[in-house]
Amino acid sequence: MVIRLSKRLTALAELITPGHRLADIGTDHGYIPIYLCQKNVIPSAIAMDIGKGPLQQAMAHIGQQGLSDRIETRLSDGLAALQPGEADTILIAGMGGGLVIKILSEGAHALSGKEELILQPQSEITQVRQYLRAHGMRIVEEEMIQEDGKYYPMMKVMQGEEPVSTDYSLDEQVEDAFGPVLLQKKHPVLLDWLGRELRTVDSVSEQLAAQPENERISIRMAQVQQKKQLILEALKRYGTADM
Repeated sequence: MVIRLSKRLTALAELITPGHRLADIGTDHGYIPIYLCQKNVIPSAIAMDIGKGPLQQAMAHIGQQGLSDRIETRLSDGLAALQPGEADTILIAGMGGGLVIKILSEGAHALSGKEELILQPQSEITQVRQYLRAHGMRIVEEEMIQEDGKYYPMMKVMQGEEPVSTDYSLDEQVEDAFGPVLLQKKHPVLLDWLGRELRTVDSVSEQLAAQPENERISIRMAQVQQKKQLILEALKRYGTADM
C-alpha cells in the first residue's frame, strides 16, 4: 500500500522530475523515496542522513515496504557520501537555511552541474536564494503551501548559470526575499503570507514608535521599514500595495 505523505512532503515530491534517481539528504524516515518508488515515479533512490537513529528508522520503513533493492541508505554528513553522477535530483528539505547553504558549499564535490536541486529551507530563505544567485544556480520552479498554520516555500533549482554580482537591484532583492517564480505566478499562498507579514511589520513599527528614541530603536526601525518596503514592492506584483 502506498504510504500517505503530509501536504508539505507531497508538494516536495511533486517537484521531483519523474524518472530521476533521487538522493534525499536528511531523509529522516525515508518517506519521500518510499512514496516515489511505490508510485514508480523514480527508479531508485539513496536515502542519506547524518543521524544513525533516523537512518535506522528509514531502513526499517524501506524494508517493510519491500524496497531495499531500490532504495539504498547511507550515513552521511550532508553530501559527503554522495559521488558525482549517482543522482539526477538532490533533495535537501526540512532544515535551516544556513545548514542548506553549508551542505551545498561543502558538498560541491558531489555536484556535476547537471543535477536538479529541490530545496525547502525552514529559515533564512532570502540568504539561500542569494547564495544560489551568487553561485550560478537558477530557480526554475517554486511552490508554497500552508500546513498546520505554518508556511513552507520550496524550490527547484538548476545549476550552470553564470554567477552574478551581489550588488542587487531592488527587484532582485524582492525576488530573493519572496521568490521569483512565486511572484511571477502571483501565488495565492505567498499573497496570504505577505499580508500577514505586512500586518506584523506595522504592529512592530507602532511598538517601536511608542518607545523613547535611542540608537538601538533607530536601527531596528530602519530594518523594519526596509522590510516593509520589500513587502510593498512584492504586493505591487499582485496589483496591490495595501492589504
